[in-house]
Amino acid sequence: MKSALVTGANKGIGLEVAKQLAQQGFYVYLGSRSLASGEAAAQQLRAAGLTAVEAVQLDVTNPKSIQAARAAVGAKTPVLDVLVNNAGISGGQPQGALQATPEQFRAVFETNVFGVAGVTQAFLDLLQPAPQPRIVNVSTAMASLSLYADLDNSNFAFRVPVYQASKAALNMYTLNLAHELRGTPFKVNAVCPGYTQTDFTDHQGTSTPAEAGARIVKYALLGPDGPTGQYFSEEYFPAPATCPW
Repeated sequence: MKSALVTGANKGIGLEVAKQLAQQGFYVYLGSRSLASGEAAAQQLRAAGLTAVEAVQLDVTNPKSIQAARAAVGAKTPVLDVLVNNAGISGGQPQGALQATPEQFRAVFETNVFGVAGVTQAFLDLLQPAPQPRIVNVSTAMASLSLYADLDNSNFAFRVPVYQASKAALNMYTLNLAHELRGTPFKVNAVCPGYTQTDFTDHQGTSTPAEAGARIVKYALLGPDGPTGQYFSEEYFPAPATCPW
């Protein structure tokens, strides 16, 4: 049975990704900062008939927690087929390039960038033996430099500089990770789930968690001829070739 780790999997998009991967026959480790929340999420999936799930305590901002999670997963399986770096925070409001504090930037980057790098590096040795290892980093269309360089476009008037900067950095990390893993079976991509109705958006949005989860899972299931080192935002840019970084 293939296995997957999803960070931030106790609710929202992460839980939906875990659910859909379990439906695809994966044994799914639900990474959660709170083990109790992770256990509750796993029980929810088991109640729906998806028994190949297990909660793992994983605070992506805590190196000791990352290493403990790596040890826990490694004790259960020698191979991890999929890593979905979903855990993320917005940084709260207000945000502004002139008003956001250094503490806001540090907190958001700690989760959205440093946490992704730490988890990826910690679990890489479990991913490497997989026949077709996949890494999906959950990004956002709001991190697009191309779109937001149009300063007068009313379609992109809403700006959250701290969050956007962290996800733009995540996109660059994704590119470089794909570059370093080129010539191997790895596929590494960044995916925007869309404007999704979860706690993260105060349940506002144009996509359901199921739709968002499907967009992410699609790239976790890529075949050997699939793309790598790309950014996909299918809600906004159905044709990948037109999707701007």
